Order: sequence, then C-alpha cells, then structure tokens
Amino acid sequence: MPKVLLGFMGAGKTTIGCLLDDHFLDMDMIIEERIGMSISDFFAHKGQAAFRELESALLAELMILDESYIVSTGGGVVISEANRQLLRQNRKHNILLSASFEVLYDRIKKDKNFQRPLFLNNSKEDFHGIFERRMTLYEGLSDLIINVDHRTPEEIVRIIKSI
Repeated sequence: MPKVLLGFMGAGKTTIGCLLDDHFLDMDMIIEERIGMSISDFFAHKGQAAFRELESALLAELMILDESYIVSTGGGVVISEANRQLLRQNRKHNILLSASFEVLYDRIKKDKNFQRPLFLNNSKEDFHGIFERRMTLYEGLSDLIINVDHRTPEEIVRIIKSI
C-alpha cells in the first residue's frame, strides 16, 4: 500500500509529496485532470457530494498501489466512513502533516493561486469547527504525526525519509 499524506488544507501535503519522490500522486490534481476544471468550479457546478464521490473512487483506486508510491489526499478525504476504512487498512503508511489552526488559516488566506471553496464559503469560526472535526479524524488514522508549523519542507521530508 502507498504512503499516504493526510492533513488539513494548507498543511503542505502537495509541497512535501513533490519533494519526497518521483512516484508522487496528488489526488486533487488527478481529479482536476479527470474533470477538466478546478475543484472550486466543480464544487460550484456539481456540489460537494458529487466531488466526494469522485474522491472516494480515486482513493480506492490508489490504495492498491505499492509502498513505492506517495499519495497526497485532499483535506476532506476523511469525511467519508468508506474512505476512513480504506485508510485504516493502510496502517503503518499514513502520515499526518499537522499544523495549528492559525498557521493554516493564514496560509490559506494568503494563497491566491488555489481558492478553496470551504474557506471561501465559511466564517472563520465555522472554518475552525471544520478544522477541529477533521483533525480528530486525521489523528485517529495516522501512524506518524509531524507538526509542520515551524519546519521547512526540507526538514519535514528528512523526518519522513528517516522512518
């Protein structure tokens, strides 16, 4: 089974995955390629439920890969019980990139290239609630938790490669 990077949006899953290995697969990028539009546009046209169906199908497809692959999940992949079950079967390979809410909120707010629908459509308080609920799920599925608040991407990569 592949190594899976979990974490809330803005935690650095894509950045870290790109630095880790040539066998890196970013679920959000794969979905955007397949649907021919940004996830934000897809959310606006088809809704979150339709997106979550695509995400679940892709996760199931990627979970059969071997451990030479690194998969970066979308931040909401843990919402689905079916996805959590797949990730539970991937024990010893799930890595959580964890950061404080304020650090993530600031990163997402400053990111003008990738506009996240859940960020744009929720108040800071509601967004914090989403963060809290997801963090509980991430932590329950993760074998290694790395706090990324004050670490460079290179430091995080070194930690992951040392395991």
